[in-house]
Amino acid sequence: MHNAFWDHLNEQLSSTPPDFSCALELLKEIKEILLSLLLPRQSRLRSEIEEALDMDFLKQKAEHGTLSVPHLSKHILNMMALLCAPVRDEAVQNLENITDPVQLLRGILQVLGLMKMDMMKYTIQSLQPHLQEHSIQHERAKFQEQLNKQPNLLDYTTKWLIKAVADLTTLPSTCPDTPDTSSTACPSPSESVISPEPLSPKMVLSQGFLNLLLWNPENKEFPETLLMDRTRLQELNSQLYQLTILASVLLVSSSFSGSVLFGSPHFVDKLKRIAKAQMEDFNFRPEEAMLTVSEQVSQEIHQSLKNMGLAALSSDNTMSLVGQLQNIAKKENCVRSVIDQRIHLFLKCCLVLGVQRSLLDLPEGLTLIEAELAELGQKFVSLTQHNQQVFGPYYTEIINTLIPPAQGLETEVKIHW
Repeated sequence: MHNAFWDHLNEQLSSTPPDFSCALELLKEIKEILLSLLLPRQSRLRSEIEEALDMDFLKQKAEHGTLSVPHLSKHILNMMALLCAPVRDEAVQNLENITDPVQLLRGILQVLGLMKMDMMKYTIQSLQPHLQEHSIQHERAKFQEQLNKQPNLLDYTTKWLIKAVADLTTLPSTCPDTPDTSSTACPSPSESVISPEPLSPKMVLSQGFLNLLLWNPENKEFPETLLMDRTRLQELNSQLYQLTILASVLLVSSSFSGSVLFGSPHFVDKLKRIAKAQMEDFNFRPEEAMLTVSEQVSQEIHQSLKNMGLAALSSDNTMSLVGQLQNIAKKENCVRSVIDQRIHLFLKCCLVLGVQRSLLDLPEGLTLIEAELAELGQKFVSLTQHNQQVFGPYYTEIINTLIPPAQGLETEVKIHW
C-alpha cells in the first residue's frame, strides 16, 4: 500500500500539467511535524516554517502550475538540519543528494518520523524525574492512609528488619566440604565485602532486601511495604537461581578444560546455551536435566579439544567431569553453594557500592557470567532504590529502635530517601 501511494504520487507529478493534490497533503503533514518539534521559545523558527509552508499560498502556486517541490524541499531540509538531534545529521545530509522529488519527499517523511521519536524520548526523559517524584509521593500518601486505618500495618515489616539485624550480628556458617569440591574451597566469613560490625541502617536494609530473595513461599508474613514488588522479587529470585546453576556448570567445566578453551568467548557461549536450554526442566527434574547437560558439555569439550589439536580428556577425567556436573542437581552441592553465596555477596555489594563498582573485582566463578550478573544487579538495585524512596521514613523510624543509639546517629544522614 505504501509503494502504491508513492507510485501514484509519481504519476501525478509526472503528468502534464502536474497534479499537486497528493504533494500538498504531504507538505501539510511535513509542516505539522516540523511545528510539533519546536520548543515554545523557538518563535522565530515557527514564523519561518509558517511562511515557507503557507498552505494557502502553495495551493495558489499549484493551481498556476508553478509549485516547485525540489525548491520547497531545500527549505524543509534546512529546517530539519536545525531541529534534528546530532545523531540524525548524517541522515538529513544524505537527503540532500536525492534529486527525484518523490524519493526526496519519502525520505523526508522517514527522517521526520525518527525525529519525532527522538523528541518523544527527550520529553519522557525530561519528565521522568517529576513523574518519579510524583509516584513516590503518591505511593507514600496511599500507604499512610492505610496505616492510619490499620496501625499494625508495619508489623511484618518490623519483623523483617529485626531478622536482618539478627543475621548481621550472627557469623555466617561455611558450607561443608564434599568429595566433589577439590578445586573449589568454601568461602570464609572474611570473604564478605561488608563487615558485620558496626551495624548501620544501610547494612540493615541491604541484608533485609537480600533476605527477600531467599523468602520461603510458605511464610505469609511478607513485609507490607514490599507487597507490590513481590512478583518482581520472585522473578529476580528465579533469575538468581538460574545463574547459580549456570555459573556452577561453567566453573566445574573450566576446571577440566583449562584456560585455552575458556579463553574463547565462542566456546563459553556454547556451554551457556547448553545449560540455559535445560533450565526449565531443571526446576522440575533437576537430575534428568543435569544428566543431559553433563553429556552435552563433555561432548562439546571433547570436540573442541580435538578441533584445536589438544589432548582429549582421559576416560577417568570424563567420568569425573560428568559426575561433578550431575552433582550440581543436589541442593547441598558445595560448588553450587559457593556460587550462590558469591552471587548474594555481589548483590549486597551492588546495594552498597553500585553495580559498576561491584563488577570490577568479581570472585572466581562469576567472571564468566558478568553480563548476566550486571543485568540482575541493575534490576535488583532499581527495585530496592524505588522502594527505599517511597518507604524510607518508615524504615528510618523502625531501624532507630533496633540498633544501638551510637550507631543509630548516622541514620538520618546516611540513608537518603
